[in-house]
Amino acid sequence: MGRRGKKKGRPISGWLVLDKPWDFGSTEAVSKIKWLFKAEKAGHAGTLDPLASGMLPIALGDATKTVPYVMDGRKIYEFTVAWGEQRNTDDLEGEVVASSETRPDQAAIEALLPNYTGVIEQIPPAFSAVKIAGERAYDMARDGEVVDIPAREVEIHRITLLRCPDADHAVFEVECGKGTYVRALARDFGRDLGCYGHISALRRTMVAPFSEDAMVPLADLVALEQIEDDAERLARLDEYLVPPGEALGMLPRIDVSEDQAHRIRMGNPIILRGRDAPVATDDACAFVRGQLLSIGEVADGEFRPRRVFKG
Repeated sequence: MGRRGKKKGRPISGWLVLDKPWDFGSTEAVSKIKWLFKAEKAGHAGTLDPLASGMLPIALGDATKTVPYVMDGRKIYEFTVAWGEQRNTDDLEGEVVASSETRPDQAAIEALLPNYTGVIEQIPPAFSAVKIAGERAYDMARDGEVVDIPAREVEIHRITLLRCPDADHAVFEVECGKGTYVRALARDFGRDLGCYGHISALRRTMVAPFSEDAMVPLADLVALEQIEDDAERLARLDEYLVPPGEALGMLPRIDVSEDQAHRIRMGNPIILRGRDAPVATDDACAFVRGQLLSIGEVADGEFRPRRVFKG
């Protein structure tokens, strides 16, 4: 039996809230950050199209265990719709498939928005990562196949018309739940208004629980490559990391003692006492000395660990 290879990279753990530049893919961004930080492993919470900019939370090391909770968080986008053309990708990258000389006025646009608030049915774009019979929709679309994606429920918490800079464009802000395609909103707005439309600019400004002021421009990180001393450069980079526990603000929190922490690290449950202890929940997080220790469930007066973090 061969020896298991030594892991490459540093065993660092934390979130980097990247301000992803335009024309840079999410996978490419994760690879760049993993290389810059010399991290053992990395992953992201919610893909951003190459033509979109803004918040791309990237988890390093043990923080990757918290990715599903960030994926479920609310998101805020600012986007511009260009009226008059529908494109097969629903953004600037695609080919024009329909056009119109009609342009909506501000009153018509604002009257439409209540129809897109709350839980709505949405058909994802043909050029999307949705799987159909095991294949990605965008692969089928690029091969010229007709892509038939069923509608799915998404939740729009609010949508606001910010401004109409000219007759051909309108700028919106939307706060939405997991799985919402903003490109599909632009497509559907255009169809409902009888003028067609596609996304001409898209920026994500929030992925809960991270706020816009937490974002770090990629250029700021790349600039640190000029520091020749590895230890100094990596220490400067690490200052941008957010502790893994910051991603779990939506979960009940349990602070445990060192003795309880030892039991949890061994995979054993602990008994919860006190009026403030959660009664029952599928997901809760345990902290020791202010550091995230475990994610687990609370049942029958116990915290039962499912995932344990190094520390």
